[in-house]
Formats: sequence, C-alpha cells, structure tokens
Amino acid sequence: MALERLSERVFRLRAPNPGPMTFSGTNSYLIDAGRDRFVAIDPGPDHQGHALDLALAACDFGATIAAILVTHGHPDHAPGAARLASLTGATVYGHPRSTFAHTATLWDGKDFALDELRLDIIDAPGHAVDHVALYFAEERALFTGDVVVGQGTVVIAPPGGEMATYRGTLELLRERYGEAARIYGGHGPEIDAPRAKLDEYIAHRALRERQVLEGLRAGASTIPNLVERIYAEVDRVLWPAAARQVLAYLEALERQGRVRRTRERQATAAEHALLEIDLSRLGDPVAAEELGATTPIAAVVEYAPT
Repeated sequence: MALERLSERVFRLRAPNPGPMTFSGTNSYLIDAGRDRFVAIDPGPDHQGHALDLALAACDFGATIAAILVTHGHPDHAPGAARLASLTGATVYGHPRSTFAHTATLWDGKDFALDELRLDIIDAPGHAVDHVALYFAEERALFTGDVVVGQGTVVIAPPGGEMATYRGTLELLRERYGEAARIYGGHGPEIDAPRAKLDEYIAHRALRERQVLEGLRAGASTIPNLVERIYAEVDRVLWPAAARQVLAYLEALERQGRVRRTRERQATAAEHALLEIDLSRLGDPVAAEELGATTPIAAVVEYAPT
C-alpha cells in the first residue's frame, strides 16, 4: 500500500489485511512531531512488511518513529506494535487496561507530548474496554480507532463490547469534539463532516434499540427471532454477527430495567446455526475477537419488555 498524505503533518498507510470486519484494511497513521521524529498510531496486525513500510516511510522524511500509540488491543490494531518497536526502538503506548505489551500509558484527560506534537487523550470504551481516542488540536483532527470508522458502522459485541458504554462514548465525542474538522478512523476513508457522522452513528444506535423493543413487543422473544426481523435485508452469512449486536442491545436494556429474561432453553438446530459464528465463512481472522466468538452464546434466552 502507498503512503497517503492527508494533511501537512498526517499520513496514512493501510495495512494489507482486508476483510469483512476490517473493510479495506487497518488504517495506520504517521504524524510528523518535528525534530525528525514521527508518531505512529495503530500499527495494525503483526505483519513484517507493514511494519517495515511504516519505518521506511519515516526514513524517507529523514526521520524515525519515536512513539507508537495504540487505540485498543484488537488483533487488527495492536500486534504490529511489538514488531515496529523492534525495528525503530519506539516506545509503545496503550490504555491502562490494555493487555498487549506496552511500556507507557495513555491516561484519560492527559496530553501526549513529543517535540512539537500535542494530542489529547480521551477514554473511549464501548467497542473495547481499553479503547482511547486522540485529538490533534492543531489540525482539529480526531483519531477514533474503531469508535467511528469511515465505512459502515462498528461492531459492539459482548463480552468485550458494551452498548450503553459505547453510546456514551459517541455522545462524549460529539459534545467535546463535534466541531472537529476531520475524523481519522481505524478503517475506511477520512471523514470530513465529524458532527454529521457522530449524529448519524448516534441515530443509528437509537434506531436499532427501538427496533429491538418493537420486535419484543411484537412477540419476537429471542435473539434469532429479532435478527430475522431486524436484519432481514442483510446477507445471512452475517446474521451470527448481527446476533452479537442484538445481544449487546438486550444486555444494555436489561441493565436499564427495560427488558427482562423470561426463560432459558436449549437452542433448536436452526437457532444454533444462526447463533454459531462460522469464522471460516467470514474469512477474517479478526472476527473471533471482534464478535466475541471465543465466548459462544450457549443457549437461547427468551426476553420480554418490562
């Protein structure tokens, strides 16, 4: 992939990991910090060629990568940090709850500072518990990782994903950074209308919640019933992923006292087929982590509105 210049100081190099969950690949960013030093954001998967391309891109400007900032620990964003650090000697930064190897911490409400570069650090959970966003005030640019992406919407899948928390993060970003000039997401193109995109994301989540509640009131009492009703126009291959989204909404509504469980029973063969994520069909190694597939939905729970 070719290095793209997005502004005077921001560059993008897309990792060679396209797939259903990553779209055209993970966006890795380089920011010129001045004094012949660059900062890398989200070095992507553990891919030798991509790490080398990032290091060489800095070299082409007579610079080196001095710091690696990882927005969250998912396998399409974090594993490349160790390889890039070994090539450059850069310090790796992560959220306090990140489990990948890092030697420095990105604290909510603090600045990241290197030479002529200052970035605001914003705790941004919901998609992942260890997610941060970064704001480059000089260019009014918001780096959102997988909180907001330039193509489609974001997967919120339990147990790592939590819908109410995610919606709170969206509201926070709109309140604080709605006047940003640009969003640089973890996937897809840059976003030149940040407030409109945040409004769109917030409205989409509200719509899906209404659809879940309307479905329950209409008698669609299980996750498979709700998926068939709400995602009828979506490729059935993606229905198991949609089931994880519905689970996230139901968990949030249950915590709010708006939905209750009525009983739990063994899944029918058809229900099991819908709930079981076939990773081979998705063809994306990131899917297991993104969709919480390591903790399968073991039984069918029936729900009702309170």
